[in-house]
Amino acid sequence: MLFRPAERLVAWRYLRPTREEGFISIVAGFALVGIALGVGTLIVVLAVMKGFHVELLGRVLGVNGHATVVAGPAGIDDYDDLVGRILKIDGVTGAMPYVEGQVLASANNASGGAVVRGVRPADMERRELFRDSVVAGSLEALERPDTVMIGSRMAARMGLRLGSRLTLVSPQGAATAFGPVPRVKGFEVAAIYEVGMYEYDNSFVYIPLADAQAYFQLGERVSAVEVMVRSPEQIGAWTARLRAELGQGQRLVDWQQLNSHFFAALQVERNVMFLILTLIIVVAAFNIITGITMLVRSKSRDIAILRTMGATQGAVMRIFFLSGASIGVLGTLLGLGLGLAFALNVDTIRLWLEALTGAELWSAEIRFLSQLPARVETGDVGRVVGMGLVLSFLATIYPAWRAARVDPVEALRYE
Repeated sequence: MLFRPAERLVAWRYLRPTREEGFISIVAGFALVGIALGVGTLIVVLAVMKGFHVELLGRVLGVNGHATVVAGPAGIDDYDDLVGRILKIDGVTGAMPYVEGQVLASANNASGGAVVRGVRPADMERRELFRDSVVAGSLEALERPDTVMIGSRMAARMGLRLGSRLTLVSPQGAATAFGPVPRVKGFEVAAIYEVGMYEYDNSFVYIPLADAQAYFQLGERVSAVEVMVRSPEQIGAWTARLRAELGQGQRLVDWQQLNSHFFAALQVERNVMFLILTLIIVVAAFNIITGITMLVRSKSRDIAILRTMGATQGAVMRIFFLSGASIGVLGTLLGLGLGLAFALNVDTIRLWLEALTGAELWSAEIRFLSQLPARVETGDVGRVVGMGLVLSFLATIYPAWRAARVDPVEALRYE
């Protein structure tokens, strides 16, 4: 057995506060609280940042696809043939042609810029994100001409509901003797969706593909074709085969090219936060060194008596190592419990704090997502707990070694 019962008994007695050693107990308490706060905070931050990354990536890819075939302002003709060739590639799960354009959307004396996408309702039904995000109406309603599906935030901002009229104004109008005239057309709101990402819920408008082709004067062409693959994280494995199916003037752009800087910045931020919050645990570990060193100084006579009774240097070292390690282990376990409890209920706690303080702690306009996400990863939790334990053990080694080096003769000389 690594620690004998007598060593555990002495180590536990040294951890209990006494009147003469109250300050040492305070230092040990601060060390325990510091490690608990450091471990708990690190677990929560890593869970929130992982959740933010996963949710944001899922929504971005769910709306925009994993790769996109584009061909400039002229658009893509014979797109059904292109879609058929792409779908024959092993690992491709979907391909959706669409028309896209910038417009001014207005209703009820409210207006704002919007992105219009013309799509086929059958293609939208195959996209899980849209199939599960319709909160009013249905995707089948887009099969009727002159209908539109808008986001929940746009509907709230403009006071729209099912059956309301939304006017779209495009600068790509007809040319006249007085210059180009903007194209204005009204649409009936047939469905309202909410994907949980502010940018899309507030500014993306979906209309039938045929209406979009006529509205943007593209004839039988489309602006682009979105491609969905089985494993978007490995999109590079499909790019070569996809490019082989492209026609003249067409090019492929994958999601990593479009969003690489953004998601790379998220990863850098996550690594920096991990490093910064690790310093909290390091400071707490220094408190363990201070507390155990002071304990060794105050227990010099006890150490000398133990040595004269036959205790070896190894036994003394194990006693004080166990004392310091117990602080680190208890602090790490306490931080683990607090961190998991907070991370698994972080959005509920956020809503409670907002109701209590009246302040907005999570702005969807700034943070992109409507909810505060959190995703607890076993690997992240294991790294944090392991780091807390290792730092606690390392912080205990030196004062325990100093305790084992105490000379009994010198310690009892003036007793």
